[in-house]
Amino acid sequence: MEQETDDNVAIEVISAAKQKFDNIKSCSFDKGFYTPHNQKTLSKMLDNVVLPQKGKLSQKRSEIENSDNFQELRRKHSAVEASISALQNQGLKKCRDHGIRGFKRYIFLGVIARNLQILGQGLQQKELRRQKKRAAA
Repeated sequence: MEQETDDNVAIEVISAAKQKFDNIKSCSFDKGFYTPHNQKTLSKMLDNVVLPQKGKLSQKRSEIENSDNFQELRRKHSAVEASISALQNQGLKKCRDHGIRGFKRYIFLGVIARNLQILGQGLQQKELRRQKKRAAA
């Protein structure tokens, strides 16, 4: 996405995902990905498309976005946002490197840091369970 905006990649991303995972039934995007064309095309590709519209909503669009199904799928989107937030907490809030090469390096190192943190937490939990078992025996 070096020279693209969010709204220009939504269809491409879902097409690529569908090729790898043919059982995808729904997708969820942020408001920046919305265009009428994206909504129409993605709706043909998937059963459920969570693509909130920017700005003031029409009556019909408001009903769609306030429907139980839309809201339920939108809540699942928050897990993705939580992962992004975790990356930001690993120092990826502001890229201090210069150029696209530095940016890519910065992202790569941040993702590795987050993965190491998750692995470390898993090891800690495993050790705590082991210690509890030992104490109970």
